[in-house]
Amino acid sequence: MRRLLRVVMLIRYRFFLYAGLLPYLLGAALAYASSGVNGAMFWSGFGGVVLAVIGVEAFNEYFDARMGTDRVFNPADLPPISDAVFWCGVLAFASALAVGAYISYRIGWPILAFALLGGLAGIFYEAPPIRWSYRGLGELVIGLAYGPWMVLGSLYLSTRALSWQAFMASLVPGLSIMSLAVVNAIPDYHQDLLVGKRNLVVRLGRAKGVLLYLALAGAALVIIAAGVLAHFFPVDCAVALVAVVPLIMSARRARSTFTTPRRFIPAVQALVAYYTLVTGLFTAGIVLHTWRTAS
Repeated sequence: MRRLLRVVMLIRYRFFLYAGLLPYLLGAALAYASSGVNGAMFWSGFGGVVLAVIGVEAFNEYFDARMGTDRVFNPADLPPISDAVFWCGVLAFASALAVGAYISYRIGWPILAFALLGGLAGIFYEAPPIRWSYRGLGELVIGLAYGPWMVLGSLYLSTRALSWQAFMASLVPGLSIMSLAVVNAIPDYHQDLLVGKRNLVVRLGRAKGVLLYLALAGAALVIIAAGVLAHFFPVDCAVALVAVVPLIMSARRARSTFTTPRRFIPAVQALVAYYTLVTGLFTAGIVLHTWRTAS
């Protein structure tokens, strides 16, 4: 039971809910607006996403611990990482690939392509020999994986087609999760610098990191506003613009606390709220418009 609880604890909320499920649901909402959702494929894909998220978290925990990222300033306070965490990640990724192969057999090779791209992003975000996060590419990889690849893959499950509208919609969670990846790195600046993790915050500095994460989050709101004005997105999607409130809260906090990790945490929490609102309400706007026009 203790081992089972440890596995469950690996599935942290920030990956399971915010990063994984919301973009997947956005793709399903776009499918619903287009031609309807294939229930069997939706739930199969849902299972594959959950497995992939477990694999991402397990690998991140394991390789972060192996590199000593979380133990730079408190090496005696954290127990050594178990090899079971690594094998949990291997099993999760292998199972997710099996789900992707099954769905690809049912509806076509593009699903396998999305699964492989997502797998390469998740596995090698922290793992050698690539280690995207150590090369300044981690944030971009996260944006692609939880933006276009997740949303378009989810759409294709039900429609077997892609669209420019879906691609533009996928930039909303993509830019937002990229912003979240940047803001999460600001409190970890010193330990990332010491272990050689050359992410964007380490490369640019914390002050420019604050400007970058705010610009990325703001760009997602601009895409929504421009899309609604151009009638590219339904007007119901404009409700997602209320996410500007937690974004402003995050910005106000970040300006004066980016050099003090403990005091900076509320800025991160406000951006998590922003991500949840902007992606969740944008998805809800698409569903609501489709439901209203169909009834």
